[in-house]
Amino acid sequence: MSVLTQLLRRDLPASVVVFLIAIPLSLGIAAASGAPLLAGLVAAVVGGIVAGALGGAPLQVSGPAAGLTVIVAGAVAEFGFAGTAAIVAAAGLVQILLGISRLGRAALALSPAVVHGMLAGIGLVITLSQIHVLLGGAPHSNAWDNLRQLPGQVAIHHAPATLLGLLTIAVLLLWPRFVKITVLPAALVAVAAVTALAWVLGAGVVRVDLPEEPLAELITPIWPDAPLRRITVAVLTIALVASVESLLSAVAVDRMHDGPRARLNRELVAQGAANTLSGLLGGLPVTGVIVRSSTNVAAGARSRASAILHGVWIAVFVLFCAALLETIPMAVLAAVLIVVGVRLIDPAQIRTHARHRELPAYLVTASGVVLVDLLTGVALGVLTAVAWRRASRLAVGS
Repeated sequence: MSVLTQLLRRDLPASVVVFLIAIPLSLGIAAASGAPLLAGLVAAVVGGIVAGALGGAPLQVSGPAAGLTVIVAGAVAEFGFAGTAAIVAAAGLVQILLGISRLGRAALALSPAVVHGMLAGIGLVITLSQIHVLLGGAPHSNAWDNLRQLPGQVAIHHAPATLLGLLTIAVLLLWPRFVKITVLPAALVAVAAVTALAWVLGAGVVRVDLPEEPLAELITPIWPDAPLRRITVAVLTIALVASVESLLSAVAVDRMHDGPRARLNRELVAQGAANTLSGLLGGLPVTGVIVRSSTNVAAGARSRASAILHGVWIAVFVLFCAALLETIPMAVLAAVLIVVGVRLIDPAQIRTHARHRELPAYLVTASGVVLVDLLTGVALGVLTAVAWRRASRLAVGS
């Protein structure tokens, strides 16, 4: 098959499918992060084009990820979004240094129980915050407050927003079970169908709000006026979590196809370049995203052209069709994020870690992320994993 034939028959259709998934996810992740919605779309464009062109995992698709929402939301609350954008750019430089230093494999040394526990904790935090949006309210600053205020939010829920959100969840869950059309992703069908219903009914709900001239509204990063220690912690946290998530995704994608294997150090450099540019343009952090990447492979992609083209389609859509995005109710995006958040809590992974006696590290990490913060949760999880492993060895040796 010639390169042109492969592009037209495989990569072009796959790029359209991934593009259709990326739009609602990018908007929802930006909203959940407390960032401007445009920032999510900027990250999707940069992730697709830059990481796609330079990356060491040709079939991986990059963009804003749900796994970073908790970190970004904390950074936005502390440094403002302009400051967070500068931190994202600096985190990208750290990733480039890690890749050049050939430390790609080292990022995979972190216990899977800790990584999965971290993602489960993030999933629960996302879910608790977005339930408030689905009910017509606004999320609170932490998971505990979101849980504590939930009964009150239920009591004063906004009926149209709640109905639209629940319908979106129903479509997301039922579409893949009853309709086997891979070119129409559930997220696209749910968002498009429920948005159309809201328009027909004239529902008075809060909707997506984008600037009329996106290029003129890009946020210029500003170095935060904050203690250097706090800035350094934020930079390293974004760099390390984004690196681990991207490399784990790249390894997972390798198992889905029989093409060239991922070159992890090159992928790390590409992710760093994408994050630096995304930050400079006022975008969210970028990582390799398993949802988009697996869809890319399933849709028949054969080269990096698919990831690059999906970024191009997003850019064209934002520049010329932004008015369509502004018809989407925020409750619909919240519903998409709730499903994403719940799916980060994978029962199969819990059973696997229980079988391998790694469940304590998983549970401690997830609990720490939810009850304290991400860094504390991961640190406690690592300590638990090390202590549990040593205790197991002593038990075997005695």
